[in-house]
Amino acid sequence: MIDNKVLLKVNDLRKYFLVEKGILKKSVGTVKAVDDVSITIMEGETYGLVGESGCGKTTFGRCILRGIEPTSGEILLDIDNEPVDLNRLDKKELRATRRYAQMIFQDPYASLDPRMTVLDIVGEPLKINGIAKGQELKDMVIELVRIVGLEVKYLNRYPHAFSGGQRQRIGIARALATKPKLIIADEAVSALDVSVQAQILNLLQKLQQELGLTYLFISHDLSVIQHISDRVGVMYVGKLNEEGKTEVLFQSPAHPYTEALLSAIPKTNPEIKMDRIYLPGDVANPADPPSGCYFHPRCQYAKEICRKEEPAWKEIEPEHFVSCHFSGELKLRGV
Repeated sequence: MIDNKVLLKVNDLRKYFLVEKGILKKSVGTVKAVDDVSITIMEGETYGLVGESGCGKTTFGRCILRGIEPTSGEILLDIDNEPVDLNRLDKKELRATRRYAQMIFQDPYASLDPRMTVLDIVGEPLKINGIAKGQELKDMVIELVRIVGLEVKYLNRYPHAFSGGQRQRIGIARALATKPKLIIADEAVSALDVSVQAQILNLLQKLQQELGLTYLFISHDLSVIQHISDRVGVMYVGKLNEEGKTEVLFQSPAHPYTEALLSAIPKTNPEIKMDRIYLPGDVANPADPPSGCYFHPRCQYAKEICRKEEPAWKEIEPEHFVSCHFSGELKLRGV
């Protein structure tokens, strides 16, 4: 982290999807994909957001950029030292702010237009935002391509000619084109081989140091999150269960769900036996969540109050927050 300035502050963000049935599309329920989530990201920081598939973390990231329209909440992004609520902007105003926040997508194969060359793909944000054109645009694309570790001779090639790691580098170059303050990386390395993952993660960290970038890094892989993040938020069924500095959360988790996730991290030493915590049952249905704490049907520590009352979001130590009735009593194991 290079500064203590707040770059992004999300307050009470919700995204509910209506469940419709029949020819008349009658509403029969609501899926609470993101349910009252608040986070703060400081300038120059990497905030890791982790959870099982379907927990709402990707929806949350896309709601911030309004790739998906939020149901409610504030999305305050610092633009020229002025917090701007992205959720209140009209389409024209939103388009003008898009250059300050960009996204790196999960699938490097599907996120690039197969009919466009590298020059067209990386140069498109520069054209759309009126930043450059002609030779100036080409010169800027050349610089971006070099920054992400690709050769200039590839400018006129199409995506099918590249490996997965090279395609993701093209996606990163495109995200950097408008000189954004915030980059949301949605499972940016999950589709890549492990050796290539390391290269991309190291590239992202190098770019952060050189360009002063801020990341919201979304992943289901806790090893990746531990490597790259300054702080971590843990999501379960649309809600944030725990948040804290990476080293604190990994060593001293305060929520049983976090403890279970940490127990699944593979050990690098094959002689060390894994002592995994296997959670019973299935992930709660966001269209029909259980009463009280959403995690209580799978929690080995659950008591009657967990079934009846939703736990409050509280700070148990400086910068360490958790939503659990017994967070002060449980002795949970970390990594």
